[in-house]
Amino acid sequence: MTLLLVTVAIGLVAGVLGAILGLGGGVVVVPALEFALPQLGHPITIAQAVAISQFSVLAVGLSGAAAYLGQGLVRARTGYLLSPYTILGGTIGSVLGLVLPAKVVATVFAALLLYSAYNLVRGLKRVEAEREPSRLVPPAMTFAGVMSGLLGIGGGTVQVPVMNLLGGLPIRQAIATSTFIMGLTAVANALIYQAGGLLDARLACGVALGVLVGARAGAGLQKRIPDRQLKLFFSALLVCTALQLLYKYWGQG
Repeated sequence: MTLLLVTVAIGLVAGVLGAILGLGGGVVVVPALEFALPQLGHPITIAQAVAISQFSVLAVGLSGAAAYLGQGLVRARTGYLLSPYTILGGTIGSVLGLVLPAKVVATVFAALLLYSAYNLVRGLKRVEAEREPSRLVPPAMTFAGVMSGLLGIGGGTVQVPVMNLLGGLPIRQAIATSTFIMGLTAVANALIYQAGGLLDARLACGVALGVLVGARAGAGLQKRIPDRQLKLFFSALLVCTALQLLYKYWGQG
């Protein structure tokens, strides 16, 4: 019972922060599972945590996108046009996640956490006036998909700045559309990890339950919570988590 409550709590926090910041929640779920579950006598590898996180990303996409659609923030046409690139990238990343050593995955994950923290502190350049999208958007979104499949994240750490800075979408619409795309990408990713035998369905359902509630709440709170304090706190959390991962996998040798 304790194990289930912890996974639900992790999902709840991941859902709220993921929906508010458009990050998908995986940056919380993967390290939280890997560090918290062994303390409860349930060892878990980073690959298994990534597999479970794919379901959390799917839950953020479904719950958060539904709320954003109701607010009229999702650019559905843009999402449908860009999702094939993220799905392709996600498939590649998921296959890599099944064969790459844990140290490699953890190092890439730590680097992406530090990159996310940098973008949060910087606040992203606000591009509120729409403009023509760059030709670099498709390959950049494919890269976001690879990161999604490999690391169990929603890809929002790449998708949001790509759609905002290269695609010309206002930041809130970029976050909403990124959340919409997450759900489409995570389906294929989750199926690959399930086929690879890495998915713990019980833990995945616990995390997804928390995420479904948290993402809905996070999407509704986005307009009312001051971003500055939240982003500063979350960026500090990302840096600490990245350093813990690097120490765990590299500190011993």
